[in-house]
Amino acid sequence: MTADAQTHESVPTPDPTADAASADQADAVTDAPAGLDVPVDAPVEPESTEPEADAEPQTDPEPTEPEAAGAEADAQPWGRVDADGTVSVREGETWRVVGEYPDGTVEEALAYFERKYTDLAGEVTLLEVRHRRAGAASSGLRSTAESLRGKVEGAAAVGDLRALDARLVALIGELTVATAAESAAAREAVEQAIAERTAIVERAEALAARDPRSVQWKQTTAEMSELFDQWQTQQQHGARLPKSVSQQLWKRFRDARATVDKQRREFYAELDGVHKAARDRKTHLVERAEALAPKGEDGIGAYRELLDQWKSAGRAGKKADDALWARFKAAGDALYGARGEREAAEAEASREKIEAKRELLEEARSIPDEKDTARARTLLTAIQRRWDDIGRIFPRDKERALDDELRKIEQSVRGREDLDWKRNNPETKARANDMTRQLTDAISKLEAELADAERAGDERAAREAREALEARRGWLRALGG
Repeated sequence: MTADAQTHESVPTPDPTADAASADQADAVTDAPAGLDVPVDAPVEPESTEPEADAEPQTDPEPTEPEAAGAEADAQPWGRVDADGTVSVREGETWRVVGEYPDGTVEEALAYFERKYTDLAGEVTLLEVRHRRAGAASSGLRSTAESLRGKVEGAAAVGDLRALDARLVALIGELTVATAAESAAAREAVEQAIAERTAIVERAEALAARDPRSVQWKQTTAEMSELFDQWQTQQQHGARLPKSVSQQLWKRFRDARATVDKQRREFYAELDGVHKAARDRKTHLVERAEALAPKGEDGIGAYRELLDQWKSAGRAGKKADDALWARFKAAGDALYGARGEREAAEAEASREKIEAKRELLEEARSIPDEKDTARARTLLTAIQRRWDDIGRIFPRDKERALDDELRKIEQSVRGREDLDWKRNNPETKARANDMTRQLTDAISKLEAELADAERAGDERAAREAREALEARRGWLRALGG
């Protein structure tokens, strides 16, 4: 009921049960959680004004005229009831009729319209709480706040309606700013979502643009599946895109997937043909290898040729390759098994030969200690002849190990022979004597030049002669002179 119409709300005889329910509803609104500012006109128990025993009395400063006027206005009641039951609410300095309550007391009439004010205040508080908790869209809260402000203006209620309206105005201002921020964030989220989906599409198109002959299809298929999962995640949890943009990006992504799928099917169809041809070739090689079994060790050469052909036969698919290779290897194992049996028999026959050569090695180990090089060579030659008479040894690795030990002894003797030859070579001796003579003459000449330079006081000539003299003397020492 508005103030401009100045109509009176006719209120029926109050029902105590209904008033009690309304009172409970008002109490439910005012019993807000801690921290909620719910303005009600319930009386507040004043704090004790008695000074503490030990505290000094303090004198409050006198209020200014505007403050005194405001305090006086707030102290006045917000509603009044005329003798005929007409109820009015104070709005500033004026009173506005809000309704009638003819069949009740003044307290009952004021309580009825105060509960209506409490209901409005509870709605305002609820909107403020929802705004502070940021759990709802600011645009929706602003629309609700504007509607509620229309209810507060001219409301048939008793209370500080102007303060309630001021709270709504402040709340609508905050919600307007928050709505603008939410709109900007929504636009930014849409732009980010477009960029992310475009990146997914471009990666899918890059996969579709690869040369099918060089693609690792297992990896590529996994990458495309991962991109599709990312697309679905963006679609379910990301920002909602404009319909035209979403359809365009989806068409590009769908076409790229279709291209990759087509190339994959063509690749595997061609691969099946290649595998069949390779399977036929390898089957023929297996049959030829199995036919070599009666030849035993003599068939190893032919088997190696078949093995070279096997390596160039191509792949027949993992399962077929494994099965064919097992047959091919079994045929080769039979051939090499025959050779292994022969080598085992030879190794058994070589045991005595191995022991004989080890005895010769022990006998030869003292040869490097022989001072006479010619005698050392004679002893070694005799051992080598006996070594050759023993014959070949199996397996070959043991024979190589024994030969290496004897070769070390032979190298030691040969090194001594080379050193003796260098020392006793007549040509080498003649060259060394000639060089020694030349160096001796040069040293004598340089000593004379050094003495002349020192007598003449020529430091430069003396230094050069001294350096040349030291060099010739070093060469002479190297020759053993």
